[in-house]
Amino acid sequence: MAFRCETCMYYAYDEYQSQYVCDANMDEDEIYRLSSMGSKDCPYYSNGDEYSIVRKQI
Repeated sequence: MAFRCETCMYYAYDEYQSQYVCDANMDEDEIYRLSSMGSKDCPYYSNGDEYSIVRKQI
């Protein structure tokens, strides 16, 4: 999957697996649907940039 996971707020390091994983709250059906999508856009993507709101206010 070629999503922009590195900038997503749900992309977190899992110490037990020793790798980064998607931490979005999804059930098995949603995970299957996401992995079988032909699209490269993730419907659960949320920008993890904390300063994006502040930049809009300036």
